[in-house]
Amino acid sequence: MKPYARAERVGVLIQGALFDILRKSIKDPRLDPVTITGVKMTKDLKLARVYFATSGNPEDAAKGFKKAHGFIKKTLAGELELRYMPDLQFLYDESIDYAIHMDTVIKQLNKENETDHSPTDKE
Repeated sequence: MKPYARAERVGVLIQGALFDILRKSIKDPRLDPVTITGVKMTKDLKLARVYFATSGNPEDAAKGFKKAHGFIKKTLAGELELRYMPDLQFLYDESIDYAIHMDTVIKQLNKENETDHSPTDKE
C-alpha cells in the first residue's frame, strides 16, 4: 500500500511548480505578495484547488490569478508532463486570517483574566 494517494502526490508536485512559476515567470504585481499554502486534488485528478495567502488584497490576487490562469496552466502542463492537466481553481486560504483572529481573542481573554484575578486589599 502506498503511503500517499496519487492525488496527494500530484498536488505536492503542482504546489512546487506553482511556487517556481510565481517567482520566476509571472510579473503581475498583484501576485507578488502571494504564497501557495496548499493544493487539494480531486480523486479523479481533474481539478486542483489551489489555496493561497497574501499580504495584499485577496480580491486583487484572485483577479491576478484569473488573468494568468491560461499561462499558469500551460506552463504547469509543460513542466509536469501529466497525461491530463487538471483544471485550476484558485481559492483564498482563510485559515491564516482565522488563526490571527483566534490569537487576538485569546490574548484579549488572557488580559481580562489577569485583571479579574488580581489580588485585593482585603485578602
